[in-house]
Amino acid sequence: MNPILEARHIDKHFEGPVSFHVLKDINFLVNQGEFASIMGKSGCGKSTLLYVLSTMDTQYKGKLYLNNKLVTGQHPDKLAFLRNRHIGFVFQFHYLLAEFTVLENVILPARKLGIKTSSEIVKDGINKLKMLNIEHLAEKKASKISGGEKQRVAIARALINDPAIIMGDEPTGNLDSSNSQNVFNIFRRLSNEEGLSLLIVTHDKDFADQTDRIIEMEDGRILN
Repeated sequence: MNPILEARHIDKHFEGPVSFHVLKDINFLVNQGEFASIMGKSGCGKSTLLYVLSTMDTQYKGKLYLNNKLVTGQHPDKLAFLRNRHIGFVFQFHYLLAEFTVLENVILPARKLGIKTSSEIVKDGINKLKMLNIEHLAEKKASKISGGEKQRVAIARALINDPAIIMGDEPTGNLDSSNSQNVFNIFRRLSNEEGLSLLIVTHDKDFADQTDRIIEMEDGRILN
């Protein structure tokens, strides 16, 4: 198997009036095409771990590898490029720009990355919308579409730079059961057909039970 993401002995403290040991010797990897979920009670460190794994939080001890390359200790500009190029994000809230069209929202990360021409970026954006069966929404303002559609747009945006892994923080947290299942089905298809790796933090047991593996956390540690 080809590991896409690997954490080795990740430790993190929150400093402040009282030091708090939030992540304790975290070790695991996600292989190419694997669809994994992270579960645990509120406050166990799930979201903190996701921010470390996504390279957005660099204040930790241990080593983080992406595509078998060490990313710990890299310059912030390099990390920003790696994050935009290789990691797609889907959050509980979609963070779409309301006055931009659906297509404009989807292609924003590609414009920021700047490694393709404008026409290539637009073509890629349309293709991602087609993958999610929402190409008919391309010219609609993001403020004019439904909640379930917005989350699909957020997934298309996460896919625009053809990342190695999608990371999600409660991506179905604001959706009803039908739309939650739709999002799961999209993720499953991406894993099975596109070979995309997914690591999803969720409180939804029904969602997690359908993933390839559940990584359980408790008090800053991984239990399994």
